[in-house]
Amino acid sequence: MSSTVSYWILNSTRNSIATLQGGRRLYSRYVSNRNKLKWRLFSRVPPTLNSSPCGGFTLCKAYRHTSTEEDDFHLQLSPEQINELLRAGESAHKILDLESRVPNSVLRFESNQLAANSPVEDRRGVASCLQTNGLMFGIFDGHGGHACAQAVSERLFYYVAVSLMSHQTLEHMEGAMESMKPLLPILHWLKHPGDSIYKDVTSVHLDHLRVYWQELLDLHMEMGLSIEEALMYSFQRLDSDISLEIQAPLEDEVTRNLSLQVAFSGATACMAHVDGIHLHVANAGDCRAILGVQEDNGMWSCLPLTRDHNAWNQAELSRLKREHPESEDRTIIMEDRLLGVLIPCRAFGDVQLKWSKELQRSVLERGFNTEALNIYQFTPPHYYTPPYLTAEPEVTYHRLRPQDKFLVLASDGLWDMLSNEDVVRLVVGHLTEADQHKTDLAQRPANLGLMQSLLLQRKASGLHEADQNAATRLIRHAIGNNEYGEMEAERLAAMLTLPEDLARMYRDDITVTVVYFNSESIGAYYKGG
Repeated sequence: MSSTVSYWILNSTRNSIATLQGGRRLYSRYVSNRNKLKWRLFSRVPPTLNSSPCGGFTLCKAYRHTSTEEDDFHLQLSPEQINELLRAGESAHKILDLESRVPNSVLRFESNQLAANSPVEDRRGVASCLQTNGLMFGIFDGHGGHACAQAVSERLFYYVAVSLMSHQTLEHMEGAMESMKPLLPILHWLKHPGDSIYKDVTSVHLDHLRVYWQELLDLHMEMGLSIEEALMYSFQRLDSDISLEIQAPLEDEVTRNLSLQVAFSGATACMAHVDGIHLHVANAGDCRAILGVQEDNGMWSCLPLTRDHNAWNQAELSRLKREHPESEDRTIIMEDRLLGVLIPCRAFGDVQLKWSKELQRSVLERGFNTEALNIYQFTPPHYYTPPYLTAEPEVTYHRLRPQDKFLVLASDGLWDMLSNEDVVRLVVGHLTEADQHKTDLAQRPANLGLMQSLLLQRKASGLHEADQNAATRLIRHAIGNNEYGEMEAERLAAMLTLPEDLARMYRDDITVTVVYFNSESIGAYYKGG
């Protein structure tokens, strides 16, 4: 890529966009070839430079501009500054054995996030279920704002954990509520840098969670739901509660406004539950999960665990047509979008694609300042037989084997740029480099002089310092690779220097979690250990 890359990106974007500006909204006909916008009508929110209400990170003004003037738009990032931006959202955790006599099947996980929207609309979550010892990993990709993704990231794991509780544990929970005693701990959250502290469930949210566990108690199941059932019911129940919370009268204005934002924005979700050798993945939307597998002959392969729910999925198209009259066959999907506006065909929230027109009107007429709340109000043409959107997930079960080495979960911002095979190849390369680095240190004295010499050699040869986090490596290549799959430093710098009002045209928020499995521990399960 030539040194004029920034000027080309800026002007090609301008030439591709036809806009009608009204208030804080931007109506755009532009859709990037590599990164299709989820909503054809999307919100334009003033940039937040110093803080984020949710997690992820925001870019420093010193590095990233909001102006779209050519004389203000230029590359100014050193390799060190590029690394600082790419690594700002990194996190890594080693998983300690929950029981000393049973080694955990998960060794560790690495995660990272890079924003394109301001504020970032992706969310991620990792927690251990204290009742089952299972580990839960989630990627939540918001659209139309961050509110729905934030709510789902904070609440979904609780619904899953409650679903898996035994009848006796649920009775203890209900007894504690009735006697106003502290509840049993449900989850242990593993935080990421910049994440908000996960608040205790608010009273409204707790009330809905309690109604859910009361209904589970009425089923009189001693051992609770199966994991497949828990995932399936939890997705749909949370989505139903999100819809009901804004329909019910709420006196508190802050809670009422937030509930409206959650319901009228949307979020796709992909979560994994790992318990010993049992791996379950639930997916609703176009986030994705894949396994990196090393066969006995040393060859690597990719095992997809999810299918994208969009217009390119023929099974999804067939489902939509079955659920609506034949007269709508040509209008359910238009221009590869649900009703011509939304790319994913499954998502939380987005009640404007689920409610009747009458219900939408009755809720919005309760005195909400929808403009100030940045609420998306638009009924697409051919809106005849809602709901058109569902949060019902597809659940996949996989029995882990020693050759299953790692799991990658990511928002579609990654998969728009890299194929499944590219992602496996890059993670394998990361592992190979890490092993080689350990070997070099073992063979040569590891003193400060030697380390400084190696760093200087790497800098002199134009190589960036090796990423210690596989998720960072994936993000670096997602935005820095050219059409031949080669890393280009100028392209990487240009993609990170794009003004906030243009970045979304060329890349989406990218959130990645890489989970590494303990092959020895998994092998021990098969040997009866």
